[in-house]
Amino acid sequence: MLYKFKSKAAGNVIMTAPVGDRLMRLMGREPAIKGIFLPEQMPPLVALLIAAMADDDARRQALLAEAEAEGRPLPLMEGISLRQRAWPLVDMMKRAHAEGHEIVWGV
Repeated sequence: MLYKFKSKAAGNVIMTAPVGDRLMRLMGREPAIKGIFLPEQMPPLVALLIAAMADDDARRQALLAEAEAEGRPLPLMEGISLRQRAWPLVDMMKRAHAEGHEIVWGV
């Protein structure tokens, strides 16, 4: 399954089910085949995603600092960060909220 987020305020944001499911859970929602974000719901959802991105960034930085302090080679970080995965949806939510448009998927 793919998540295809659509809004009149921005271009479509497409992500795989594992990524979309993770972002849904970070926002306190159950993954769903279809759904809607209303404009008034978006600011707290954006705040949750931004907090999760900051936590992930801090965790990555701590791992690098720990390795450097111990003189170990820097660890290879897993492919794509949460920030890279979540930012397109965060940007879409900010635009949709500013213009008063909902975001839908699966319809």
